[in-house]
Amino acid sequence: MMPWFIAIPILGYANGLRTMTPIAVLCWFAYTERLPVQDTWASWTGILVTAIVFTFFAIGELIGDKLPKTPSRLSPFPLVARMVFGGLVGSIAVISVYEPTYIGVLLGALFAVLGAFLGYHLRHYLTTALKLPDFPVAVAEDAVTIVLAVVALRSLSV
Repeated sequence: MMPWFIAIPILGYANGLRTMTPIAVLCWFAYTERLPVQDTWASWTGILVTAIVFTFFAIGELIGDKLPKTPSRLSPFPLVARMVFGGLVGSIAVISVYEPTYIGVLLGALFAVLGAFLGYHLRHYLTTALKLPDFPVAVAEDAVTIVLAVVALRSLSV
């Protein structure tokens, strides 16, 4: 079992790679009651409709990320969105281990920025220096995001 102070930064990092995927995964964990958020301000994440809506947002983002006109994740709006959702996911996840919410917000947001920058530069390196095609690199990044979110949330689940 991974300690929460490692799981929350991993979730934040995943948010730096994809904004909507970690929240969608979190909602499914909450819906299936594997993430104990019942009777908290975050109980809305455990509603089926919420999980479905965020799953559609995540799928849309996974598709949109592959389009040539999609702005860089380091542009102001996408970067702020990653920070906000990293903080949100971190704050919800930290509730499940009964730690202060602000710790989850700070760790989630900070590591989302780190994930955005590292993810961008790694993808850029793989596609330019190593001449790998962007599409498979982007799909691999999608898979890494999902795996990171699941592993982190699984370590916090009941």
